[in-house]
Amino acid sequence: MANLGARTNGISSNQVEIPIHANGVESKQSEESNIDYSQRAQWLRAAVLGANDGLVSVASLMMGVGAVKKDISAMLVAGFAGLVAGACSMAIGEFVSVYTQYDIEVTQLKREREGNNNGGVDEESQREKLPNPFQAALASALAFSIGALVPMLAAVFIRRHKIRMGVIGGAVSLALLVFGGIGAVLGKTPVKKSCFC
Repeated sequence: MANLGARTNGISSNQVEIPIHANGVESKQSEESNIDYSQRAQWLRAAVLGANDGLVSVASLMMGVGAVKKDISAMLVAGFAGLVAGACSMAIGEFVSVYTQYDIEVTQLKREREGNNNGGVDEESQREKLPNPFQAALASALAFSIGALVPMLAAVFIRRHKIRMGVIGGAVSLALLVFGGIGAVLGKTPVKKSCFC
């Protein structure tokens, strides 16, 4: 631990290593090192895609309806219909996609087990890393719904048509930045890059 006066290749080392245990810092670092971010990426990818898709598609739908009809109720009904249809579509699509990936990975594990004849030595740890189609579908549907609520909430309180359209555009732009930041924080990636790229 402490190297007082230790000699390395004839050169005296005057370095002292002192472990510092701040309140909870070391345990937090060890917890973070135990997190499997590739596993988290499965549902995080679905959630970020769902949130952005809900945000942009429902806002576009509402603004399209708002371009031909100034009535706020028509915009909100179109937004709500887009929310329900989009959340169902995203959940089903994500489930099918991730379940296909799951099937492929399970089949590959079986091939490897048969080829190695190891009797599944670390099969349990490999099974834990398999994608979860239910988790991805739920994350995608919930995130789509949250994203879709942003333009709807932005529109509901604004009575003047032109201002409402501008507020929706501004709220969607700001929400895209926020969703990028949230995804970066949860995935432990650079926040600025995730927000602006």
